Amino acid sequence: MLALFLSSSSSYLTLSRSVTLHLSRRTTLSSLTMSTNLRTHAYAGNPLKSKTPKSTDTFSPSSAFESLKALIPQIPNHPAPSPDFKVLPFSKGRPLVFSSGGGDASTTTPIWHLGWISLSDCKGMLASRGVDLDENSLVYLGPKVEEDLVCWAVDVSEEEDGVVSGLESRKLCFVELRTLMVAADWVDQRAMDELAIAGHARALLEWHNVSRFCGSCGSANVPKEAGRRKQCSNKACGKRVYPRVDPVVIMLVIDRENDRALLSRQSRYVPRMWSCLAGFIEPGESLEEAVRRETWEETGIEVGDVVYHSSQPWPVGPSSMPCQLMLGFFAFANTLDINVDKEELEDAQWHSREDVKKALAFAEYRKAQRTAASKIEQICKGVEKSKSLTTDFNVESGELAPMFIPGPFAIAHHLISTWVDQGSGNVHSKPQASVSLSSL
Repeated sequence: MLALFLSSSSSYLTLSRSVTLHLSRRTTLSSLTMSTNLRTHAYAGNPLKSKTPKSTDTFSPSSAFESLKALIPQIPNHPAPSPDFKVLPFSKGRPLVFSSGGGDASTTTPIWHLGWISLSDCKGMLASRGVDLDENSLVYLGPKVEEDLVCWAVDVSEEEDGVVSGLESRKLCFVELRTLMVAADWVDQRAMDELAIAGHARALLEWHNVSRFCGSCGSANVPKEAGRRKQCSNKACGKRVYPRVDPVVIMLVIDRENDRALLSRQSRYVPRMWSCLAGFIEPGESLEEAVRRETWEETGIEVGDVVYHSSQPWPVGPSSMPCQLMLGFFAFANTLDINVDKEELEDAQWHSREDVKKALAFAEYRKAQRTAASKIEQICKGVEKSKSLTTDFNVESGELAPMFIPGPFAIAHHLISTWVDQGSGNVHSKPQASVSLSSL
């Protein structure tokens, strides 16, 4: 069983999207119709990946890489190149950020931004630690054509102490991606774009860290194509290695006859939080089979119909699996008796639509978002350096619901809230997509 994103508590990161779901329990799956006008989940919609430049384009990985190789030896005496290069440093999976707009914390929520630095600053920071910057240290992220800019990422984990000391005066700091996820404001498209960029960069850099050696012969792998792939350095082998995603199914199991949904808890969840079942896909298994198997193994419930909802890139899983793709489904139960696998779950229960609706405690999501944003600001000011924020999201509002579900940064939220509001016609509060499921 996979906890993945669910160990973070909820906060309100709702993206500006809408979902309408219509389910009819009187008709059959054969009459299912589905129309989707999909925008993005958190971590999707990366503006740097909206269009892949052609190989002859100035902004393509190969062209940008050649410019980079020529430019690095000439820093800092070279005039500003065109296109210019900006670098996003990471340390231990945490992107560099800064915070602004805090003011009076009681009235204004601080806003975090990615801490892009110049190529010259990047080289200077590493040089202060006795490390030379070379083109193979940088990973291509993509262009901002309208700004005549190419974006890169670099892992400075081994040099973090020296790098941080050089950044303190600029109020820059490294922050966990999960914390940024909770702190991002859903109404701010910039924040959603930057979260997607940071997620993509983290996934690539973590993939580089776990693919240092060839799985065939054991020789060292070397970066190719501006870090978008790697290749075995042993000429007799020469195996090419590309980033791959680990697919994960996540499903809301529904009892159609009694209008209930199955939610589960793991022991490491924060108090009162419930979510969907989830698990990895096994070799030789279809998505639908994985949904049915995971549901049966963890709860003893047999599933019949399985309907796809949407997918979400998930770059905040363990570093050993840096490129995950969450595949969301509605699964319809054929049996109702629950037999929980205690090695996987603490509990699993059926919940009525009304009870689940009460669990959408938006006040808690909003307060968690403001709290996380304020703590990022504190870190960037040099406060609470030693305190981990990744588990500090159990922020309670005045009126506590008996339970709550993960915030809208997680696909689980969208599966659950879509089911809760089916047929309500309230498209403004639904954050995933315009989806119409009828005749189910």
